[in-house]
Amino acid sequence: MSEKKKNKITNIFVFVFLSFGAIFMVAPLLWMFSTSLKSKEDVFALPPVWIPKDISFAKYFEIWDMGPLLSGICNSLIVALSVTIVGTFTSSLAAFAFAKLRFNGKNKIFLMLFASVMIPYPVLMIPQFIMFSSIGWVDSLLPLIIPGLFGNLFMIFFLRQFLNSIPNSIIEAAKIDGCSYFQIFYKIIFPLIKPAVAAQLILWFMGIWNDYLGPILYLNSPEKQTLQLVIANFNASYAIQSDYPLIMAASVVALLPMLIVFIIFQKQIIESIAISGVKG
Repeated sequence: MSEKKKNKITNIFVFVFLSFGAIFMVAPLLWMFSTSLKSKEDVFALPPVWIPKDISFAKYFEIWDMGPLLSGICNSLIVALSVTIVGTFTSSLAAFAFAKLRFNGKNKIFLMLFASVMIPYPVLMIPQFIMFSSIGWVDSLLPLIIPGLFGNLFMIFFLRQFLNSIPNSIIEAAKIDGCSYFQIFYKIIFPLIKPAVAAQLILWFMGIWNDYLGPILYLNSPEKQTLQLVIANFNASYAIQSDYPLIMAASVVALLPMLIVFIIFQKQIIESIAISGVKG
């Protein structure tokens, strides 16, 4: 068998394998959207109904009256945007410092910071709650926002590894030209790592947007709850009534911001993967 024919068979096999994987990944999302357009009877119909005969968008109008969905979206956006925007800036600065600056104990400090990742969050939950409760931050968005403003350890690690591939001669040349370290960062370094920052930003945004444990620990008032808590309350209230179309409509609305973020940053994410592959 010729090499060309082998490559063709391999490509066909990979295409079929990835197609099956894509079907298994996309099918639940399609089912969620389909269910949001159905009646209660169609949800439990056998065989399953993928495309309902009577398509109705009524549940998408109904969800706004059944719970504080709008305030949940606003609260989630406040937390996610403030943390990712400010936290990405501080993480980038920290990565630049650990990768390119020279100071005593740099590697030891970085190892100590990264070692803290091994501490499971349940170990920290009670001490953190007691600390935030003592300063009156419980039932507010501050415990969800303030810690993230100081950066994300995984982003710092990823960007530090990315920055290690950038020649130090660029930094030295900029210093000779009279640039301060901050000027070097925002004029030279940040444009170079922008694709890597975008890839990490969207992953961090997804994690914050989908976070359930943090909000349920600190938020009590309905008007201060994030979107994930609002949807969980929908599930507790309306699953008993078998109103799954309502729950799925709320879930689709919760998914839309993630799709928008991915569409905006998909070019940068692909560039990040490509650049990482070339540099590796």
